[in-house]
Formats: sequence, structure tokens, C-alpha cells
Amino acid sequence: MKPRTVLSMEQALSMPYATLRFAQLGWRVIRLESTPSGDGLPGDPNRYIGGKVADDDRRTYFIAPNVGKEAIALNLKEPDGQALLRRLLVELDVDVFCCNTVPRRYKQLGIDYSTLAAAKPDLIWAGISAMGPDYPDAPGYDPVIQAMAGYMELTGAADGPPTLAGVPIIDLKAGDEVYANVMMALIERAESGKGTRIDVSMLQAAASWLITTLPLLDFDCQPSEITRCGNEHRKFIPTNVYPTADGFIYMAIGSDVQWRRLSEIPKFASIGSATRTTNEGRHRERDAIHRDVTAVTSRYPTAEIAADFRDATIPHAPIHDIPAVREMEAIRRRLTTTRMPGGKLVHMQPMAVDVAGADGGELPFAPRYGQHTDAVLRETGCSEDEIALLHARGIVAG
Repeated sequence: MKPRTVLSMEQALSMPYATLRFAQLGWRVIRLESTPSGDGLPGDPNRYIGGKVADDDRRTYFIAPNVGKEAIALNLKEPDGQALLRRLLVELDVDVFCCNTVPRRYKQLGIDYSTLAAAKPDLIWAGISAMGPDYPDAPGYDPVIQAMAGYMELTGAADGPPTLAGVPIIDLKAGDEVYANVMMALIERAESGKGTRIDVSMLQAAASWLITTLPLLDFDCQPSEITRCGNEHRKFIPTNVYPTADGFIYMAIGSDVQWRRLSEIPKFASIGSATRTTNEGRHRERDAIHRDVTAVTSRYPTAEIAADFRDATIPHAPIHDIPAVREMEAIRRRLTTTRMPGGKLVHMQPMAVDVAGADGGELPFAPRYGQHTDAVLRETGCSEDEIALLHARGIVAG
């Protein structure tokens, strides 16, 4: 697929993650931020979260989702700013416009699909919001949607409080939905020549992942099947995190054959019984099985238990901390990178999927606030006098 141009009015994480995936493909991504209003720091609030990296508006939390992008600042509260946005769409031949503000602001800011499509009929428009355009005032915060969509109810110890996931999975899920649906829209456009409107509801996207729990309601499930169960699997026994002499190991028994292999390991011979040969039988003794397995694993170092499981073809993994994840061969050689203004190499997360010819290696450092405003305006045919006037009137910044 040939490189495309994306103009994205984005902030926080959900949409920046989506457009990062486009930047990794070598597409041109221009992030659009608001001009200073006097109410707080200008632009994306995430610019100011975390430790200072290069300057005050490029802190640690902002860098990784925004490498490989350009940045402009435009005042869309003014009609002239909205007209300039439409000019940008046409003159830069923008393929995709993205936004992740609340839907009630679409019309106010002149970024609604009908307005922008009137200027560029083949435009693909993609918006992320908490619950879609039917709920125009709902703010889309990942932890709030985790609570609303039942994720917190399903996460944590059975006797503990509802718990957030360790990564902002709903932000990232929403970003992936934009990525996938834009690709589908580009295919459709190649056939029809028409643009598309894409609305991603964070709540709906999150609920689509409740495939192992929500349908159980119509199967007269037990309450224990749709609530927290710690590190256990609700159906397959034993699947859990077990202590070792020097740490922890995760083991997952997914079939009766794997259970037999486990109980044939000399260390684990004591855990076997006729009742436990089937998963149904193991369900009846799940607590006792967890105690019995723990009694064995806690006596040996992780590496020794892992070697036994590997020889017996038992699914397992040590519990890695994040530095250990980065050093895994399968990850380390696929890390993306960027360079700080001073030249320091920064290692980041890998691409989700290897793509031949993609810019998944080293990407340009995240842009300063409004860093490319003037350069982009020149591309649209603005003269230096026009640019100076736009700055003076507060229509653009940077």
C-alpha cells in the first residue's frame, strides 16, 4: 500500500497510538493541536506528563506514541481556522482525518464528517469517543471505560477489589480499531472512489472482547464464571501463577493430555489421582490441586521447574519484569527506536506486526508543539506575509 497522508486532531493515547501505526508504515502523519487559550499549557496534555526529556513539552509519556510525526497548531474555534483546515485537506491531498475529542465538539470546531467531506469528498474520517456519537458528552478515559465495560470486575483476586489492567488496553484497542477500519475504508475507496465515516466507541470496542464472559449470561452461568478469579483460568485446571524457590512461574494446563504429562514428571507424581485425570474432576478439587502444585514448585528454582515443563511440553512462562521483556531475543531485535535531539538512542516497543518495507526501525523524534506549522502552511501555498498574519491573529501557533 502506498504511503498516505493523515491529519489527526489528537491527544492523550487512543488516537496517537492509531496514527503511530500509520507512521510506522512510512505514512505522513500531521498531528493537529489547539492554539494557546490562556487556560493551562497549550496542546496535548500528555506533552507535560512524566519526566522532562528534551524540553518542557516533550516529556516521557508523550514520546513513544508520537515519534515519526509532524505537529501543527491551529485555532479551530475561529471560522478562519476552520477554513484553513479545509484548505490543508485539499492542498496536502489528505487521505485520512482523525480526531478523538467528544462528539458534541465536532460541529463546533468544523471537523464533522459532512463539513470536511464537502471540501474533500474522498476523505476517510475516523473518530474515537467514549461511547460513540449517540453519547456526545461522554469523555473517553481508559480507566473509566475499564470500569464501565466490566474489565475491572473481571480483573484481580477473587477476594480482592476490582482492579485496572496493567496497560491502558481500551485506549490501545480503540486505536487498533481505527487502524483496521481505515485500512478497510481505503480498500473500499479504491473500488468506489468514495470516502467513509468511521466512529469508534471505546465502550463497544471493549465489550467486543467480552467473548469468554458476556455470552455466558444466556447459558445460566454461575456468578463465579463472570467475576474475578485472580491468575486462575475459569475453566482449565490447573492454570495459575505458582511460587518457586526464587520467584514465580505461570503454568497453563489446557487438556487432560497435558495434565497427564505434568503428573508424570517425577517431582509432580504426588499430585495425580484417578479423579484428577479429567478437567471436570480437577474442577471439583481445584483448591487442593493449587495447594499440591504450590507445595512442589516452591521447593525448586524457577529455571529447574521451567526445564521440567519444557521437557514435558507444558505451557509455561516465567513472570518477566519489563527490563526482562526488552531483553528477550524475540523482542529485542524488533524494538523500534528514535534519537533524542542530543543524539541519544531511545528504544521503544516493537511494531505490532512485521511489515516489509515499513519504517519500523528508527523514527524521527516526537515533534515540539507547533514545530511544523509554518512549513506545512508554506506547502499549502501561504506566503510569508500570510503566515505572519495568521500568527498575529492567533489562527495558528508554533
